Formats: sequence, C-alpha cells, structure tokens
Amino acid sequence: MEPYNAIVVGGGHNGLVAAAYLARAGARTVVLEARHKTGGAAATDAPWPEAPDIHVTTLSYVMSLMPPSILRDLNLERHGYKVHPMGPYYQAWPDGRSLKLYADDARRNFEEVSKFSTKDAEAMPKWDAWLQGLADVLGPLLMQTPPNLGSTRWSDLLGEVRLAWRHRGLGVRTVGDITRLMTMSISDLLNDWFESIEVKSAIAINGVIGTWAGPDEPGTAYVMAHHSIGDVGDGHLGNWGFPEGGMGAVADAIRSSAESFGAEVRTGARVDRIITQSGRAQGVALEGGEEVRAPYVVTAIHPKITFLRQIDRRELPEDFVQDIERWKTRSGVVKINVALAELPDFIADPGTTPQEHHTGSVELALSLEHMEQAFQDAKAGRGSERPFSDGCIPSVLDRTLAPEGVHVMALFTQWVPHEWAAAPRREELEAYADRVIDAYTELAPNFKGSIMHRQVIGPFEMEHEYGLIGGNIFRGELSAEQLFHMRPAPGYADYRTPIAGLYQASSATHGGGGVCGIPGHHAARELLKDRKRARWRRRP
Repeated sequence: MEPYNAIVVGGGHNGLVAAAYLARAGARTVVLEARHKTGGAAATDAPWPEAPDIHVTTLSYVMSLMPPSILRDLNLERHGYKVHPMGPYYQAWPDGRSLKLYADDARRNFEEVSKFSTKDAEAMPKWDAWLQGLADVLGPLLMQTPPNLGSTRWSDLLGEVRLAWRHRGLGVRTVGDITRLMTMSISDLLNDWFESIEVKSAIAINGVIGTWAGPDEPGTAYVMAHHSIGDVGDGHLGNWGFPEGGMGAVADAIRSSAESFGAEVRTGARVDRIITQSGRAQGVALEGGEEVRAPYVVTAIHPKITFLRQIDRRELPEDFVQDIERWKTRSGVVKINVALAELPDFIADPGTTPQEHHTGSVELALSLEHMEQAFQDAKAGRGSERPFSDGCIPSVLDRTLAPEGVHVMALFTQWVPHEWAAAPRREELEAYADRVIDAYTELAPNFKGSIMHRQVIGPFEMEHEYGLIGGNIFRGELSAEQLFHMRPAPGYADYRTPIAGLYQASSATHGGGGVCGIPGHHAARELLKDRKRARWRRRP
C-alpha cells in the first residue's frame, strides 16, 4: 500500500488549500514544495539583511476574492488569518488635485467625483449597481466547475444543462452586458459611462493589473470585473485588504490548517517528474531520485512546467500539448518593495502622519493615455518611460511588518517587455525602478529621499525563482480565449488532465487570478468525487 493517498505538487496557496481539503476528507496527503518555504507568490520576507526586522509582501500584496466558505471550512481565522480592509483608491496629480474612491461609501464617492464631473458623480451609483449585477452572475460562476463544452458524453451534457438552468433567468440585457464585458476594452467601457479623465483612470486600474494589455486592449473590461467582484469578508463589493503579517501569513494559516487535518508538508522537495503507467499517475520522482507514490496527484504549479517538463509528451494527446504550448503567460510586471523613513507627503494632501489616503491603493495612473503609452513602450521593446503603478502601504494598518517610525510600500508596476523574462536585465530594471520612484516623487516630493531600502523583482526572477512563467501572476493571461472552459485547455477545464489520477489546481485553471484558493478547492472537490466513484465501483 502506498504511504499516501494523494500528493500535491507545489506549496503555494492553492496547493495548500487542495491539501487541506483532501486531508480534511481523510486522505493521507503530502505537499511537495521545491523552495525552502511554502506560500509561493504569497510570501512575506525580510529582503534586506541589514534590516532583518523590516518585512515586505514580496510578490502578491492584497487579499480579495477568497470565498467565505473556504475561510470557514479550513478554520483559517483560528489559524491566524486576519485581514485589515483597505482604505480608498487614491490618485494624486502633480498640480495638487487628488481623487479618492471608496468601496463602501456612496456619499463620499459623490463628493469626490463631483470635484471633476457632476455628471460622473451622478453616474457612479448606477455604475456600482451595474457591477453588482455582474457580480451576481460572475461570482457564482467562479465556484462552479466548467463543463466540457462540445463534449457528447452524458455527464458533460448534463453539466451544460445544469449550467444553463442555473442562469435561465439572466435575460437579454444581462447576457448583452456580459458579452460586452468579455469583448470590450476597459477604455471603451468607461467612455460609455464617464466623461472625466481622472475618474476613468482611477477605475481603469483594475482592468490592467498583472495583464499584458493596455487599457485600449479588448478583454481588459473583464479583468476589471474579475478584480471587482470579491470582498474580504466585510460585505463590500470589490473591497481589498491587507493580511496581518503580510501575504505570507495567509499561506501560513492555510498550511497550519492543512497540517491540523493531518497533511504532511515537505519543503526543499523539488519534483523532477510525474510517474505514470498505462496513462495513470502513480506518484512523483524528486530531484535526487527519491520516489513518492500515491494513486492521486494534484499539480498546483504552472501548466507549462507540469505538462511540458515533468511528463513525457508522448503520454499526452498531441492537441493538448499544443494547447499548453500556446498558453499565453506574458506579463511585463515589475514588483518594487521599499522601506520608508516617513510616509509620502503628497502635494495634494500634505502630511507624513498616517491619513486616510495612506491606507488604500496609492496609484500612479494619471490618465488612460498614460497607462496605454506605458504599455506601448513595452510592446516596442523598452521599459516604460512613465510606468503605471498600483501601490500600497500596508504598514499603516499592519504594524507587524516594520519597527516604529518605518513603513513598507509595495509598488506593483507595469510595463517592461515580456521578453525580459528570458534574462535578468538588472541594469535596465534598476533604471526602470528609478523612473517609477521619480514619478511618485512628482506627487509627493519627500518620497525619493525617504527610501531606506528597495527591492526590485522583474519577470526573470519571477519565472526562475517562483515558477511564474513569463512573470505572469495569474499563471495564464485573463483574456477571453483563456477563461472558463478554455482554462487552461478545452476539454480539461474541470481540473482533470489527460492522465488519470492527475489533477490541476494552479491559478491557470478556472477561478484563478488573485490569492483566492478557488482552484485548490475545486481540484480537491473533483478528486474526491472521482475517489468516491472509484470506491463505489469496487464494492462487491
């Protein structure tokens, strides 16, 4: 008898969620993580040896979209999960103007937007209601296993009927709105709703985060919706939060939960290949030769690594291999983490003591044209001359990250050429980071001089250190042709694979994008269904 019922390859948050659910169901489960620690892109680190008491959220940096059911099922709060809801989206301009947008205060949104356009202020409640209507459709979809559209198998046809029945009351208008969302650019969508450059730029931010696409690219409207349909447990649509202890604390809570159910977690255990026999998974072989056996394997790492490196391609259907080879996973993201001696003193909102605008997203998105030009620079093969940035200062709300008097700021910036994933490009990355910092300093003149330490992480490091091929944080672009039943390949969006007993739980599957745990939950759910069926068939 194998020592384990299930092996999970990859100890990122989705792998840990899958392991927790499997162990909770009574399966003897082991997680094999290549790095020295679990969490993957959800990590808290102390990157500066000279300042070991300053911690940053290395790559991913905010929470949203994790379903309350996962929090409850895994008892994550008991294991240390705690989130501080973020403050408003904040954008300042060099001429002293600023705009704040709130997830939960329509009156203040009206006051803020009225500074730029009365018409837009009146449109905001209608926009919020429209987004809520879309969330009512898209939110439940995230919790469903996509059917294999086009399949003639009875079980797949039944899945399609169930999907259609659940959404039988959508109506022509809602279906039309969803079609627009999937096909439109965020620029075109916002031009339909608003007139103010400032308001449009603030809302467009969610349409391009982590995406190899500027705001003029079709499909970015959906990316905006994907980032706007969750909450952090406070009931406010689109709200985000800072986890106490950084994003690594989220992974630590999930790991603790998995271990409390009996899962074993091994770090420094890099999987070299997945062992198969007669088209079925038998276990894995680690670097160094050790073999770990189990009848079920869940891979929570990038599909290009799993299917193009860890499995002999001759074991897989040719069209599936082609789909994985064509899987788009570009990015152009650069993460910059800085330690600050004082908070930014904005021209528009002076002061270095903590204020409301320091508690949310501190943006560098001056206009749609600014963001689009930043993308066009990268498409032309150079780092953006005036990059776009989604920034935040979690230490304002979470004082566990840095000592008194010091703050940490995360800058999630775009774009550099996605080809930079092939080489370190350190000199060019540092020059790019200088431009980001100079641009923030135009808004807050003390910013550059307040930086004590900085860390610059480009696409090459994201790929080679964290397994994010191309530097893409979603492990696959959120473009229309890579969503739902196409994620990551037609016929295999149900978390299963061409190898019997092998399941996929990475962010490249449906529900992925953000630290939400949905792929890990769904992969475990489908595995346990299959395990139950197999046991039923074996009954005498």
